[in-house]
Amino acid sequence: MLAASFPKIGVACFAWIAPALLLAAALGKGGGETFRIGYVGGLAYYLASLYWLLLIPYRWHSIPLAPAAGWLALSAYLSLYPAAWVWVLSRQESGAWFGRAAWAIAGAAVWVALEMIVARLFSGFPWNLLGASQYQLLPLIQISSFTGIYGVSFLVVWMSLSLMSAGLALIRRPTLRSTWLADIILPLVVLMGVFSFGFHQLALASPAARHLKVTFVQPSIPQTFIWDESRDDERFQQLISLSQQALTNETDLLLWPEAAVPKLFRYSEEMFQPITGLARDHHVWMILGADDMEPRPGAAKPHDRDFFNSSFLISREGKLMNGYRKRALVIFGEYIPLERWITFFKWFTPAEGSFTPGDRSVPFELRDRQVKTSVLICFEDIFPHLVREYAEPDTDFLVNLTNNGWFGESAAQWQHAVSAAFRAVENGLPLVRCSNNGLTCWVDAHGRLRQVFKDKDGSAYGRGVMTAEIPLLAPGQKRPPTFYNQHGDWFGWACTGMAAITLVIRITRRKR
Repeated sequence: MLAASFPKIGVACFAWIAPALLLAAALGKGGGETFRIGYVGGLAYYLASLYWLLLIPYRWHSIPLAPAAGWLALSAYLSLYPAAWVWVLSRQESGAWFGRAAWAIAGAAVWVALEMIVARLFSGFPWNLLGASQYQLLPLIQISSFTGIYGVSFLVVWMSLSLMSAGLALIRRPTLRSTWLADIILPLVVLMGVFSFGFHQLALASPAARHLKVTFVQPSIPQTFIWDESRDDERFQQLISLSQQALTNETDLLLWPEAAVPKLFRYSEEMFQPITGLARDHHVWMILGADDMEPRPGAAKPHDRDFFNSSFLISREGKLMNGYRKRALVIFGEYIPLERWITFFKWFTPAEGSFTPGDRSVPFELRDRQVKTSVLICFEDIFPHLVREYAEPDTDFLVNLTNNGWFGESAAQWQHAVSAAFRAVENGLPLVRCSNNGLTCWVDAHGRLRQVFKDKDGSAYGRGVMTAEIPLLAPGQKRPPTFYNQHGDWFGWACTGMAAITLVIRITRRKR
């Protein structure tokens, strides 16, 4: 049910039931057994929801060893979190109403605390945080502008555990209606308040002072082509051809996805000249994804270089204006941990070496249009605490360039996009996403998926172009910052503190 609450199945109400069922399975069990039950439940969830890792087209001696190993290893690691949650919460529900209410709130806080950890530990993987399953409930998710996505996760788990507690109270005392009503009245009142706030926020939306016309190019290049250097010229010409077709209509900004340019953009004349010429000839700004390289500082050998997953801004005159280097790298996809000491790790990845992470966000300014944006690459847009660093008071919108071609035509593209939509709500900014094979779309400041690219056959994964008008404030006007953008994960850290207290109580009771 947890897996089915996320796209592409996307039955959001399952998320309100599944946590309680997972915990109910451990009722009456001992400590070690509760951990195993939570672990098996977590394993079923992650193996199902991350199935698309098996679609990575990498083979070792014709065997899909690396995708299967990655799928199993990542699922096995992530399953530790629901296992810990069930273990901490088991045998703590009290018979008294106050104790049951405190138990439900503590359960929601522990869940959020574990999401905070998974978003940071081992470089972090905040994929499919529970709150993301509610992306279609627009009034509910507006609370993210205060609490981040963690506030939505909290409400879902709190309500789930309150319903479970009410059900148990009804079983114990079926004739006392007030017993089970008391369990759900508080979370219901809070939910009503959150929905009321959300409807108010949605009603406040005002007409845009101006628009920026943005054209997205989705080349839908198979990942095997990207790894095959003999296909470089072919896929580059397809990209140029698509762009020229798109630019028959006037536009302000042209976007290419992550890894769009086959070679080192700054060092390859056969790439640099056609791209800058395209911008110059059509008098259009461009933001594109390409690899970059620099000699390693203090290197003893001339071939010691640092490589970066980067994006670049090109002006209407065809000048390279700025560049950004990706900061959050994908483990085994963009860097190999401990590769100097554990050399066999490289057998499990198509990466020939490791990228070097960037060290800061870089604003891109379209000066003649008086527009300022910041670029995120690949899955950087699923990290709440990272993205808020890119949203400055005068930032007009955020840009994400990504390549989900690794995972074929699967749920990965949709899961990525709906997680990213929360960054728009958290920071009060539109988010535009240009992807290799989906989802190319743009999201408004309230988290609505306003426009999703689909090809002539109705597929979100195909090749083509899309133009959208992105709403902007008047020149020089600053967007009021959201509470979350100003103060960050205050709610998540508060839940982490509450979880620590709950853990101490759990251990103390166990010793007694």
